[in-house]
Amino acid sequence: MCGFVGFLKSGGFESVAGKKIVYAMSQAVAHRGPDDHGLWVDSAAGVALGHRRLAIIDLSPNGHQPMHSRCGRYTIAFNGEIYNFLDLRKDLQVLGHQFRGSSDTEVLLAAIAQWGLKKALELSNGMFALALWDATERKLSLARDRAGEKPLYYGRYGNSFIFGSELKALYTHPNFTGDIDRDAIGLYFQYGYIPAPRTPFHSTYKLPPGTMLSINADRFDVDLVPQPYWSARSALKGAIQRSWNGDFDQAQNELDALLRDAVRLRMIADVPLGAFLSGGIDSSLIVAMMQSQSAKRVRTFTVAFDDARYDESGYARAVADHLGTEHTELHVGATDALAVFPRIAELYDEPMSDSSQIPTCLISALTRNHVTVSLSGDSGDELFGGYSQYFSADRMHRRVFRWPYALRVLGSLPLLGARTLESLVPSAWQPITGWAEKARRILVSRDAPEFYAAVLSRSQGVVKGFSEAEPPFKKLLGDIPFRSFQEQMMYLDFSVYLPDDILVKVDRASMSVGLETRIPFLDPRVLEFAWSLPLEYKINGTQGKWILRQLLKRYVPDRLIERPKKGFGVPLGDWLRGPLREWAADLLDQKEIQKAGILAWKPILDTWKCHLDGRFDRAYRLWDVLVFQSWLKMYSHRFALQASSINFKPHEFAANARI
Repeated sequence: MCGFVGFLKSGGFESVAGKKIVYAMSQAVAHRGPDDHGLWVDSAAGVALGHRRLAIIDLSPNGHQPMHSRCGRYTIAFNGEIYNFLDLRKDLQVLGHQFRGSSDTEVLLAAIAQWGLKKALELSNGMFALALWDATERKLSLARDRAGEKPLYYGRYGNSFIFGSELKALYTHPNFTGDIDRDAIGLYFQYGYIPAPRTPFHSTYKLPPGTMLSINADRFDVDLVPQPYWSARSALKGAIQRSWNGDFDQAQNELDALLRDAVRLRMIADVPLGAFLSGGIDSSLIVAMMQSQSAKRVRTFTVAFDDARYDESGYARAVADHLGTEHTELHVGATDALAVFPRIAELYDEPMSDSSQIPTCLISALTRNHVTVSLSGDSGDELFGGYSQYFSADRMHRRVFRWPYALRVLGSLPLLGARTLESLVPSAWQPITGWAEKARRILVSRDAPEFYAAVLSRSQGVVKGFSEAEPPFKKLLGDIPFRSFQEQMMYLDFSVYLPDDILVKVDRASMSVGLETRIPFLDPRVLEFAWSLPLEYKINGTQGKWILRQLLKRYVPDRLIERPKKGFGVPLGDWLRGPLREWAADLLDQKEIQKAGILAWKPILDTWKCHLDGRFDRAYRLWDVLVFQSWLKMYSHRFALQASSINFKPHEFAANARI
């Protein structure tokens, strides 16, 4: 796990100036790789790569990056892990390849030299982002893993193509232009995150999961269009077409074998390893499979909240006691959270208002004190039907879509005045008008993506000049032969919500403290098997993750499985009225909001007063605004510090960076 940065400049650059810029960029992501730092430039070709290393496999200098292939053609900066690298290494050795060290990066380079980038990626089971320079073709390529576990941002600004693991690296390049994209901000206020490929800025993008992007130094102005080497749509379509034809017990056995092997591969590390444990279905199953394959006690970690409404530590402790893990708890109160809140914008680099980012940051910091790698149970909900909306939205969908579209439009007409009423009624009544607008958009939905987007949308009309954009789900379905609306929802969440919210949350929180997280459920074999299963194996009546529940019973008793799901929440409403009130009030100041000219201040002020009065809990609506305001404040300050103003010291460069 690491971080990398770089740029390609048309016509080349002066060597010292290029090194200065890429050094500053790599310093911006130093937290992602505290163990080593490397730079490489080819000033004549105009390419520069910087790398920060968190050493996990092969701790020796043989794992240093940027790394060159033995043939000399390729240079790579790599972030992530190739879990099946040992098998690939054996295949490559049969073909005559030799290796200096034992890192997965060196194996990937050899695979690229042998089979080309696309084929090498298709053969790789891993989480990653990379930048690859091909000296023969004078071509720079970027690539990202199938599910989007590892981030990668890029943009072309004048004669420079700039990229990096986090947006903050792009800020430091002197050519970066930070023109805020109001439509992207509008999408953020609808969904709580900015769907890929958009970012908060014009001309700056996230590379979509499962894609590659190439730019040639000699054809710099060609349109940049990411090309898929793996497609979730094609994989799901194929899985449905070859649907599982065995019985439920056989499906359990197959999933047990696949998931155990996915866990085994993710336990390969040359550093201490552990796991997050909430006591829920997903994390308990991952930890159980880890412990069953480990000769020593697995280290497990959980958060314990002072507020019993959000505390799941007792469940985690019971599972840990049964499995025999070495368990550690972090007790969290408002004071602990208060230390995290001001850092959210800096950690996440773009507006993202999933409040579970707070406990995720705290548990990551605790875990890093003991281990360098932690396994996680994320994505079980998206693959096996665990979210509550899969039941509530499905019931609503069946009721709404049984009526002809024309009749639904007619029925929505009385709701059109809701937005006007919003400004006329007292703030205490705003929940009614807000839900009326949401209901109207649900009624007039033309298809499943529009309907699901309307259900999920926060429906906050606070961004000036923003009209509701096409849902990010709109173009994803294609010709997939879905067997149910619930299956469509799971696929849409996997394609948008998972990479743009859940995986962002986990990556930034863990990498802020130099912790690598690994997610066995995202093994491509597990993905495709999950998609091949009939819906009734995942959702049984009103109970989701049915097959995971039954599989977990092989490892822990029923009493540790059947309990209410709380989620990874925090008592945000109470905190905003209490210890976080002053922090929030500063960010919601009318003058600050009006000065930026992006948000409409009156509905925000009304919502803040409504929350403070205690009439309604407006915490999560306010959290969207607070995160954005905090991000805007941080960004405005950072962007003022151009790369030319960074105090670059040649002796420090020589001491800390290897070329």
